[in-house]
Amino acid sequence: MKKRSLYLEEKPNGDIHAKTGSKLRCKSWEAEAALRMLENNLDPLVALIPDELIVYGGTGRAARNWREYNTIVKTLKSLAPDETMLVQSGKVIGVIKTYEHAPRVLIANSNIVPAWSTQENFDEYDRLGLTMYGQMTAGSWIYIGTQGILQGTYETFAAIADKYFAGTLKGRWVVTGGLGGMSGAQPHSVTMNEGVVLIIESIEERVAQKVKEGYLDKITGDFDEAMSMVNEAVKNKNPLSVGLVGNTATVLPKLVSKGMIPDIVTDQTSAHDLMSYWPEGDIEKMKKLQVTRPAEFKKRAQAAIVKHTKAILDLQKKGSICFDYGNNLRGQAEKGGLKVRDKSGEFLYPGFVPAYIRPLFCEGKGPFRWAALSGDPNDILKIDRELLKTFPKDKALKRWITLAQEKVPFIGLPARVCWLGYGDRAKFGLKINEMVRKGLVKGPIVIGRDHLDCGSVASPNRETEGMKDGSDAIADWPLLNALSNTACGADWVSIHNGGGVGIGNSTHAGMVIVATGTKEKDEQLKRVLTADPGLGIMRHADAGYKIAVDVAKKKKVKIPNLK
Repeated sequence: MKKRSLYLEEKPNGDIHAKTGSKLRCKSWEAEAALRMLENNLDPLVALIPDELIVYGGTGRAARNWREYNTIVKTLKSLAPDETMLVQSGKVIGVIKTYEHAPRVLIANSNIVPAWSTQENFDEYDRLGLTMYGQMTAGSWIYIGTQGILQGTYETFAAIADKYFAGTLKGRWVVTGGLGGMSGAQPHSVTMNEGVVLIIESIEERVAQKVKEGYLDKITGDFDEAMSMVNEAVKNKNPLSVGLVGNTATVLPKLVSKGMIPDIVTDQTSAHDLMSYWPEGDIEKMKKLQVTRPAEFKKRAQAAIVKHTKAILDLQKKGSICFDYGNNLRGQAEKGGLKVRDKSGEFLYPGFVPAYIRPLFCEGKGPFRWAALSGDPNDILKIDRELLKTFPKDKALKRWITLAQEKVPFIGLPARVCWLGYGDRAKFGLKINEMVRKGLVKGPIVIGRDHLDCGSVASPNRETEGMKDGSDAIADWPLLNALSNTACGADWVSIHNGGGVGIGNSTHAGMVIVATGTKEKDEQLKRVLTADPGLGIMRHADAGYKIAVDVAKKKKVKIPNLK
């Protein structure tokens, strides 16, 4: 692991915050938007460890180091409206002459030739200063804090409620782990579905931060007190989230031994990299061990992951509904010697995408997000109202927006996320651009999405687990997604390796386009926001999913030889 001091060299004085208002520092709103979103990623209220440029996901960074961050900022400020900045794993490597409708930024993060794409090789390249881990939205500058994955997690628990509990988690309890940036979405996701959740997190400060932000209701370091609160809330059928300071590998076996069987079990700790998963033991001692004896730290982390995963399997045998939420916990446990698959090679408990989300992907639906460059929360609320006006018959969307307005705080640049599908994204993107053009909002709006989307990722242990045609590991799709978005005129496009599940385990692509209000931008928005989710329908239709085939025919997605 790099010494912390290496990240602090040439760090600007003071904290990083996104610039707001109508004054440009760059030569175009597209470059200004990229700069503000980069700054927003590193806001102390948004980032996990801002001093080290770590945004979320254990070690996911926004730039390779502070020297390269400063170069990125300087380059964006000087970038002409017909130039494109090239970023190689958090480092500017060149500027090329393109077109005004071409991307202002092209990003490639953590990509290594497949046979060399191992965590060990990546760690060595990182140590040499040749690469960085971009996670998903950390290294592509479109992270919006915990809200970014909130609706996806909410939709997952809603699907479970519909499938097993007559549409509500009222009177049901969930146990899970992790309260970092993305995993902090779990408490709201359960309570929005009227359930009770016990969330275990090793670092007390992270639990306290989520309480302060309003994402978590209660904090305790005492197991019995936590279970008392959970049991009381379940009995009275009151939604509640309880953060327990502790280690999941310790707590879950305790639940098993005491016969305390949750209705639902999952996990969202950072398990993709052993250096990001906390072993059992005193946390301060583990922090020291992480730096002084990394090999021993990894050994203990792997042992804890095995224990953690075995407890999930034990709870499943006792009646809990168990699913993996995409942090490669099962994969790491398998490396540690635990049997996590059946005789046919299927995981003993499924990932959330094949179990609950894939039908939405087949429709071209996924996490569509936007942020207000003005910094004014009222811009988001105005767009919320226009969203509901544009899609008045979408009851699920109305419920989500209503709950989000009630429960989701704005942190950093005000932003919103919702799941929209093919056709609807383009339609609403044009609406947002019209609002900017008419001055109904105070500034341009950044439109992007999570990399966890219908057609932008190949991840055999997560988004593409158990594909119908066996194409789980085919990575052509996210690469075609990035190429398509570039061709259609997105404002910045990225291709990453390993986000969410670790180096060598996924390939994924990001897209961002800025609604500046111009008529010219209408055409770019229409093309990008049609092609981007269209790749999802193409991908799933090609794999033989009837829903995707039907949607492709109904919405006239051009797929030659569609059967």
